[in-house]
Amino acid sequence: MRGVLLVSAMAFLFASASISYAGFNILKKVQDKVERKVDHEIDKSIDKGIDETEKAVKGGGDESTGESSGSPMQSSEKEAKTTSTSSSGTSQQQLKAWSKYDFVPGDEIIFLDDLVGEENGEFPSRWDLKSGNVEIAVYGGEKVINFATVQPCDIVPLMKEKGDYLPEKFTIEFDAYFSEFCTPYYVKFYDVVNQRPPKTLPYVHIKATYVGVEGFGGTNLTTRKYPYWEHIAISFNTRALKVYFGEQRVMNIPNLRAEPMGLTLHSRQCHGGKQALIKNIRIAKGSKKLYDRIVADGKFVTRGILFDVNKATIKPESMGVINSIVKMMKAHEELNLRIEGHTDSDGEKGFNQELSEKRAQAVKDVLVESGIASSRLKTKGHGESKPVADNSTPEGKANNRRVEFVKI
Repeated sequence: MRGVLLVSAMAFLFASASISYAGFNILKKVQDKVERKVDHEIDKSIDKGIDETEKAVKGGGDESTGESSGSPMQSSEKEAKTTSTSSSGTSQQQLKAWSKYDFVPGDEIIFLDDLVGEENGEFPSRWDLKSGNVEIAVYGGEKVINFATVQPCDIVPLMKEKGDYLPEKFTIEFDAYFSEFCTPYYVKFYDVVNQRPPKTLPYVHIKATYVGVEGFGGTNLTTRKYPYWEHIAISFNTRALKVYFGEQRVMNIPNLRAEPMGLTLHSRQCHGGKQALIKNIRIAKGSKKLYDRIVADGKFVTRGILFDVNKATIKPESMGVINSIVKMMKAHEELNLRIEGHTDSDGEKGFNQELSEKRAQAVKDVLVESGIASSRLKTKGHGESKPVADNSTPEGKANNRRVEFVKI
């Protein structure tokens, strides 16, 4: 009996100490949250996400919720090659998986960060920081933006245009890394560093298992094996908002009832050592429909057909534009097009000329495989000889890397 009483007393003391320790931790978290001055609505979502994560872990959860001490620099090259769909070579089978993709990026790129020239371990030079710890890292041989803490991190692009820099039609794209089911990414449509927060402006919440727009619900996603990269695309057209997760259109809101002003990307590690990474960030102005441009100008230009670096391998996210061209040409059988490839000025002129020709041919091949008669399509490459923008900036180079479709 005395032994039982002794064990009970020890258990009571242990529980009391645990409660006190938990109370101390809770108080510290509250104090930290106040000091960080994190956006109230985002905090509510983060707290909810933490609760959901803890419930999943307690109930058995996902097999990939365990913590890891590995950093992006320590991650294996093999893992990165097998999980990345946006930077690896693309097979015809992969392109077919995107055969119903209908996202068409804007025509003119107003911000692009491909992380060229960045130094590992430094803060990304084309961004500003509101909160958290963000740095350049190397993962799978590629430079990435690493949200290097479990604390909330907010970054905003350094834009030349001040004030409200998002037009009434725009697109946003980036590649996001999902190391586990609860890796969170938020897209806020105002600049938390330079713009005053609006009273109501919904944000996009992206996880591997769920994509939602605050105030409009969301879409549950099929669980996949972690870790992996996924291409995220968002389009806004005057009132309508669409969100894409890979090849899937997961949100289609006809009236957002708000006017986006700027961009903030928000993320953090769900568990310590479980990376939250992004790369290939693009913001572009929207445009008229393809056929309207053909009628008005006799051609249309797209920067939405993307290729692997120094290759003619088409990336799968390019299928939104290609599918739109196929649809247009099937609806207008009298329309014949010449596909013209253009590059920026990086590299040798001879190489760029050959590369532009191969890329134009690669686009033709995909269009033919999609049901367009080869006789209706011609190809031509111009290399770097016809720039439309200054090659001294990332945005200028991106605008020069284009495919033009000319009516013949």
